[in-house]
Formats: sequence, structure tokens, C-alpha cells
Amino acid sequence: MKYTDLEFEKDSIFLVTGGAGFIGSHLCETILKMGYKVRCLDDLSNGFLHNIEPFMTNNNFEFIKQDIMDLDGCIAAAKDVDYILHQAAWGSVPRSIEMPVFYEQVNIGGTLNMLEAARRNNVKKFVYASSSSVYGDEPNLPKVEGREGNVLSPYALTKKVNEQYAKLYSELYNLDTYGLRYFNVFGPRQNPNGAYAAVIPKFINQLKNDEQPTINGDGQQSRDFTYIENVIDANLKACKADSKYSGEAFNIASGGREYLIDVYDTIAKELNKEHIKPIMGSDRVGDIKHSNADVSKAEEYLNYVVSVSFKEGLKSMLTKENR
Repeated sequence: MKYTDLEFEKDSIFLVTGGAGFIGSHLCETILKMGYKVRCLDDLSNGFLHNIEPFMTNNNFEFIKQDIMDLDGCIAAAKDVDYILHQAAWGSVPRSIEMPVFYEQVNIGGTLNMLEAARRNNVKKFVYASSSSVYGDEPNLPKVEGREGNVLSPYALTKKVNEQYAKLYSELYNLDTYGLRYFNVFGPRQNPNGAYAAVIPKFINQLKNDEQPTINGDGQQSRDFTYIENVIDANLKACKADSKYSGEAFNIASGGREYLIDVYDTIAKELNKEHIKPIMGSDRVGDIKHSNADVSKAEEYLNYVVSVSFKEGLKSMLTKENR
């Protein structure tokens, strides 16, 4: 079953934090198309109004400009909400190394505020964004839940702590929590700008502008790139999960491995920019060399479906970016 076949209570309200961001705005759009109400919470520090402007005239959509570090505001935003999809966070491993205190305040403190808001409002399901970075220096592939190493960055640590808090809230307060360990999500609306932009939109944007992209390292790093459609599937399926799986974390990925240099070459070929060769830079501190997920736990417990492969997702993204 794909997420589009899911049915929720007629008057269900979804609160999407970080709803003006890349993943959050796609979730808002999908839920609205399914006919349910969406409350979007975002302070626009990472998100953009243009991502949600098409929804502003929809009677089922409500936008709240607010910081998740405001506990009272989080509690108010969660009033009468059935499901919380918590996407709000600051990403980027290298930026977290430069700003560890800020990451602790936003990613850990903000998530704790949302967990507390969910508890006080008797929210049915709390689904939150975790990260493949929690695997740290664990060398084995594929990555399997329950086999983690030492984290390598403040960002990774915040996600690990989020998982522990969510598990505690499940055990102490019977709040249904589900952690989704995203592996390199990509798709339309992903911000291509800035030093910490995700690699695929950055490659596309720079090549379209005849700029020479930089690949950190030798290009032989591998990643389990995951198209946005699969992430939407995971979030909505988690809202239907059996409560006996509450407190767990799940790999959300495509289950494959793509080498960065191959990804670059594919994008360059599709854009007819093969004459532009990348600059090979130094390795980034805190980065892992290889990433590949075992998604069998999510498939079994959440009925997660990888409906869009990496190649299909990349082709779709390039088509939409070239319109």
C-alpha cells in the first residue's frame, strides 16, 4: 500500500514543524491533497514562505510563524492536533561543528518542547526526523538499527539524544513516538544555496550556471540517496503504525549505494555539462565515508514502501528543475 491509499479520521489535524522547509512543505502539500487539515509551524530560519505560498488560500491550511524553542508556543500550536510530524531542526554536520551550543538548543531543546507539547495535548502519534548520522563510526554496511557506533558531530549527537528522549516519552508517558532516520533525502524545493547545501541540488544549480562544483574528498564516498516521495510515505505510514512499535527508530532510505563522482557525472550528462569537471576538495570533518541502509525494519513494522528509486527520483528532479 502506498501512502496515498491511507485513510485518517475525517477531521484529522496534522501539525508539521519546519513546514516551510524542503521536507516539511512536501508533507504539507501531500496532506492537504489528501483532504486533511494542516497546521504549519516554522520560524523561517531555514524554511521559505515561497514553499508554502500555494497553500495559503486553502481553508485547511494554517501557518504559524514560531520558534520551537518557545515551549508555551509549541503547546498552543499542538492544541486539538491528532498527529505531529516534527521536521524542524538545523541540519549540516560541518555547521554543527562550528555551532555546537546552538545545535543543542534548537535540535534537542526544540524537540523536547515538541514532545512535551504532544504529551500535554494527548496527540495520537509523534513522528520525528532523525538521521543516518547516528550510526557514526560504525563501519559495517548496510546500516542496521541497533548497531550504532560513536557519533562524529554535534548534529549527530542531537539526533541520537532526540531518539532517547522520544523513547523515554513513549515509556514514561505512553506517547506514541516514531523516529525516522533519513538517509540523504533529495528532491524538488531543496535549497541549492549556501556552504552547507545538500550535494544534489548544489550540483544541479552550479552546473546550470556553468560553475565548477567542488566534491569534498576523492568522490568515492557512497550515499543512500532517498527521494522525497519515499520520505512522505514513511511519515504518513508511521502515523498508522501499531503502538507496540512506539519508541523505535527506523531507517528511511532507498536501500542502495551511489558514489558521489557517479552522481556528479550523471547530472552533468543530463544537463549537457560534461565538459565541466569538478574540483576535488579535502574531506569534510565529521563525514562518514560510506552509507547504505537496511530498510527491512521499516518495511515490516511501518509498511514502508520504496516507491521511487534513486534513478527515477533524480530524473524527476532534473525534469522539474528544468521547467
